[in-house]
Amino acid sequence: MFLEDIALKNSILLLFLFLFISCKTKHKEYVGNVLPYSRFPQEKELKGEVIELDTALFRYPFRIRIEGDKAIVMDLHGSEHYGHLFQYPSFQYLSSFGRRGDSPTEMLSMENFRLYNHELWTLDANKSELTRLDFSSSGDSLLREETVTLDEDILRPLDFAVYDETTFVIPDYSGESRFLKVNCKGKLIEKIGAIPTANEKALQEARPALAQAWRSFLDYNPHNGVLAAVTQLGEVVEIYNLKDSTHVVRIGEHDEPEFKVSDGYGIPMGIMGFSDVQVTDSAIYAVFHGTSFKEIAKQSGKLPDGGKYIYVFSLKGELMCKYVLDHYIYGIWVDEATKTIMATDVNSDQPIVKFSFGSV
Repeated sequence: MFLEDIALKNSILLLFLFLFISCKTKHKEYVGNVLPYSRFPQEKELKGEVIELDTALFRYPFRIRIEGDKAIVMDLHGSEHYGHLFQYPSFQYLSSFGRRGDSPTEMLSMENFRLYNHELWTLDANKSELTRLDFSSSGDSLLREETVTLDEDILRPLDFAVYDETTFVIPDYSGESRFLKVNCKGKLIEKIGAIPTANEKALQEARPALAQAWRSFLDYNPHNGVLAAVTQLGEVVEIYNLKDSTHVVRIGEHDEPEFKVSDGYGIPMGIMGFSDVQVTDSAIYAVFHGTSFKEIAKQSGKLPDGGKYIYVFSLKGELMCKYVLDHYIYGIWVDEATKTIMATDVNSDQPIVKFSFGSV
């Protein structure tokens, strides 16, 4: 899977069968709802406060979510469990869930998790399953309640969002559309959008390969109907309003995702782009890396892993603010009420960092 394992980005390769075209494309003209961007109207520095944990759990802390007095952190490469539950804001460890293994009640992977209606959904791409967990009566653990197996014709998903009580949104890696709406039984019910690429040849001849290069992280806010997706390669932010069907694409100076084909392998080019996105009630926050693969190869693992920027866009895609951080991070959780950003730092033995920000 193209760029499936971010931690191994120095050796990422994908065999694209039957693909013999170059897929490096630059936008020459921007038309319609595709809009370039460069400088943000505001740029601010944020200094992080490291949260001291009393237990060593993580190999690669990838995602963080907080609800009420509970914090949940996902470990992309968990040795025994993929998820860990903490008291918030003390970050006292409570329990773990998503046990690693190949039994019916265990997980082969965890790509992401979502909180919805005080329940938690997880995605296991290797099993092509979505699993629902509920909090125990004491609130100190998460219990497995239901598993949904996705249809075989839904290509291996690498992210998802909860649309409502009965529907999920999943990226479409066939390349035929941009996203899929899937019901609570795992059945495809609707296709949404298209890959907003300028590479017409790839659209015609290599849609699955192009879709892998356009791997994106996404988030959906049911309060305002905004679905945002940010590309792992390049610098593209897509914003869909699923209530009024409007759609805007913002492309930064690093342009759309790039890859080339060498000896039958798809090799990522350009830069590592975004690694997480959150749609709040009033804005879109995205973690940006901007590190070139040439620099990654040159430094041979010496560079910090993650991004040191958080880009803030309005719900309509206007530029608002660029935060420059003193830590390299991967995942974020934003609380606009308290002006707090909680983040994960994969480079540290104390991987939880708190940032405070003002109005943007």
